[in-house]
Amino acid sequence: MRVYVPLTLPGLAEAHRTGELRKGPFTAYAVTPALREWYLSDDMEELEYAALSRAALASLRLLAAEPDAPRRRVVVAVDVPDGEAAADPDRALDPVALGEVRVARTVTLAKAAAVHVDSDEAEADVSAAALALDAAGAGDDDAQFVVDGAEDHELLWYATQEIPNLVGPGDGS
Repeated sequence: MRVYVPLTLPGLAEAHRTGELRKGPFTAYAVTPALREWYLSDDMEELEYAALSRAALASLRLLAAEPDAPRRRVVVAVDVPDGEAAADPDRALDPVALGEVRVARTVTLAKAAAVHVDSDEAEADVSAAALALDAAGAGDDDAQFVVDGAEDHELLWYATQEIPNLVGPGDGS
């Protein structure tokens, strides 16, 4: 099963240094039955993109909690064995948990298929969105507009071999 793990650039640097993407259990995003129902599509590529987008929003939440982290969303795509990731049926109808899965075990960075990261040009919009996230969650339409501005930026695709270039010097390599 392909899952999308939200991170920040410092989180990616730590994963690169330790070799562990995340210790289990942890939250990731995937194509779940609830996501399929919400998205109303049978096109797997579209559904995977929707799961990636949910992980990008979770990365934005991480950025809101890490004010010193570079203002770029990071999502790592990784394949885990079926049964290692499961959606919580009690949260399936919660819009905040759409596409959310719990991965049972620690996942190594070596299992990553790709990394998705905002471009430098997205930083101003991502920074503003991280600051507006709480207000948007409380129903502020203007703040939601700011959050949506970050979502207008497509995450760029990187091969896992490019991680050292993404995290820069001091990454432990």
